[in-house]
Amino acid sequence: MRRHHSMPFGAEPGADGTRFRLWAPDADAVEVAVHAGGQPRLLPMRRGADGWFECLTGAAGPGSRYAFRLAGGATVPDPASRCQPDDVHGLSEVVDSGAFDWQDRNWRGRPWEEAVIYELHVGTFTKAGTFSGVTERLDYLQDLGVTAIELMPVAEFPGRRGWGYDGALLFAPESGYGRPADLKRLIQEAHRRGIMVLLDVVYNHFGPDGNYLGSYAQRFFTDRHRTPWGNSNNFDGDGSQVVRQFFIENALYWLEEYHFDGLRLDAVHAIYDDSPKHFLVELAETVHARFPDRHIHLILENDHNQPELLGRDERGRPKLYTAQWNDDFHHVLHLLLTGETSGYYNDYAENPMRWLARCLEGGFAYQGEASPYRGGRPRGGASGHLPPAAFVGFLQNHDQVGNRALGERIGQIAPPEALRAAMALMLLAPFPPMLFMGEERRAHAPFLYFCEFASEELVQAVRRGRREEFAGFPEFASAEARAAIPDPNAAATFEASVLEWPPVDGEPHHGWRDFIHDLIYLRRRHVAPYLAKVGKAQVTLPGGRRIQAAWPLPDGTALVLHGNLGSDPVDAIAPPPGRLIFGTHGAPDALPAWCIAWYVAGKGAAA
Repeated sequence: MRRHHSMPFGAEPGADGTRFRLWAPDADAVEVAVHAGGQPRLLPMRRGADGWFECLTGAAGPGSRYAFRLAGGATVPDPASRCQPDDVHGLSEVVDSGAFDWQDRNWRGRPWEEAVIYELHVGTFTKAGTFSGVTERLDYLQDLGVTAIELMPVAEFPGRRGWGYDGALLFAPESGYGRPADLKRLIQEAHRRGIMVLLDVVYNHFGPDGNYLGSYAQRFFTDRHRTPWGNSNNFDGDGSQVVRQFFIENALYWLEEYHFDGLRLDAVHAIYDDSPKHFLVELAETVHARFPDRHIHLILENDHNQPELLGRDERGRPKLYTAQWNDDFHHVLHLLLTGETSGYYNDYAENPMRWLARCLEGGFAYQGEASPYRGGRPRGGASGHLPPAAFVGFLQNHDQVGNRALGERIGQIAPPEALRAAMALMLLAPFPPMLFMGEERRAHAPFLYFCEFASEELVQAVRRGRREEFAGFPEFASAEARAAIPDPNAAATFEASVLEWPPVDGEPHHGWRDFIHDLIYLRRRHVAPYLAKVGKAQVTLPGGRRIQAAWPLPDGTALVLHGNLGSDPVDAIAPPPGRLIFGTHGAPDALPAWCIAWYVAGKGAAA
């Protein structure tokens, strides 16, 4: 089976030759420079309406290297390059996207209620640091119980070391990870094992190196809106129709040509759009209309906590977006486990159990309350009407580990018994859970912030910015302490973040991996079958750090949580009548420190 997404720009090979198309409204003339050994062959492109340039030629085909040459002599890569073998400043390559023979014709994805997500960074997940390296570990992930892997961004970024959020060429898989066919093979092999593959995409900005759009299409960006990375992408001004189309085509491209099962959109609160129909709405509507017969999952990272983007129709299906990473859930659990109250954790420092109860009851903790961390501004909206499936729960992700100065994982800063309780809470609660690579075996390797920029000026700026970011923390108050923060551009920083893979039989954290495996099995058996129709939780806080919660299930029973998320034991409790699913301390008649017990209670629960 062949899969090809036809795009209105870039290089499209066909029976009559290859069509090149570029939006360059600020260019007086554009040529295609086709490289086939020796001097490049320069082919003029015909100027069309609205700043488009086009050329159809038989001088280029699959495998040909090319670039666009602007009036004045500047040569730039194709912003819609499907393959960029020599990094962001090199030549683009014409790709025959139909050459890969897909064998997963009948794959339609999996229902979201079955999701157990495993976030990974291709470059550090294995020592190989490639798509093929991930493919070799799929059996391990399948055995663990993972049903979806989420790849951190793979769009071509500068250098060979990076998180991927500085992508410059959004249609080209990172060449350091392998060829386009290697990524397709990874996805196909995941599907063969029943594993969905989700992709992290970045539509709020481009990286600082390798993006040439501003040199010939200034209207791609606007100074009417400012992001943390500079001028905003232009979603609502003159020329914005082309910009919106560029990103929507990118989403369709990954979903169709690569057969991804969904996308996670990075930091959508930094996508600014004053149009009557917001870009995020247009994107989601277009995706759902294009793939009506597949389980396509669109997931948000959104600091604004906007419940309207997560609404359901009368059949309970997402109208726009399937779910959102629930930072509130992470932040309050992290505070309870570690006692840390700096930065955004301070928003949950006053009565953290109340904030946790809000998350269990209605998804977001902040549903319009003033956020001290954000200068007292209101944050979020009422989300209690949304199902638990709309909120992804996690104890770690790339940000929450990598944005720490030393990249420590939660297992290095929280007591083991506390972490065990929190993991039991997360993996059996009726929210789609997400693990960060290595979390299932308490990996020691940090996950640091790393990059590889060639410009010394940019290297110095990133190093300085990284260290100044932590100047307000007491432990990094001195210049000497800040100097010890790993240099993002150093190869050693990247190398320290690569996961170790000892043989399973000799793995020092094999017991923890079995613990996670068993919880995922229990989730699949006792929780996942009911998630499509689970009711709103009723949560009570009996005092201290005790918590009780019950989610009504459609068969008349309820999923019940009894827990103690503190270091002070509780002498006596009245456990619910019913069947114990899991207990960190068995079936307790008291609640020791850091104790979690899950039950199915109610009529028929003893079956």
